[in-house]
Amino acid sequence: MSQKIIIESLAMDLKRVALGLHRGSLAVAERFKEEAVKRSQELEKNDSQYLTNLVDKMRECLALNSDRSAEDALMYSILFQNYSLKKYK
Repeated sequence: MSQKIIIESLAMDLKRVALGLHRGSLAVAERFKEEAVKRSQELEKNDSQYLTNLVDKMRECLALNSDRSAEDALMYSILFQNYSLKKYK
């Protein structure tokens, strides 16, 4: 699978996490958290330092269960989406 598709799929998984948490659907949010972590493991490690840092911070965010989790997941979704749009024109 190409890097672009993996990054965009990761962004969609994070968006679904945010929506699930916002709606109170914790089972849905948890399922897509697992998908996001699995998808992030598919990324090539040598792509860029920015992407590596973003993935590390996203994983830390998903491991926490704070009140801001929905907002953080949405933020990382947008950051991954923007990265994909800029890098793979």
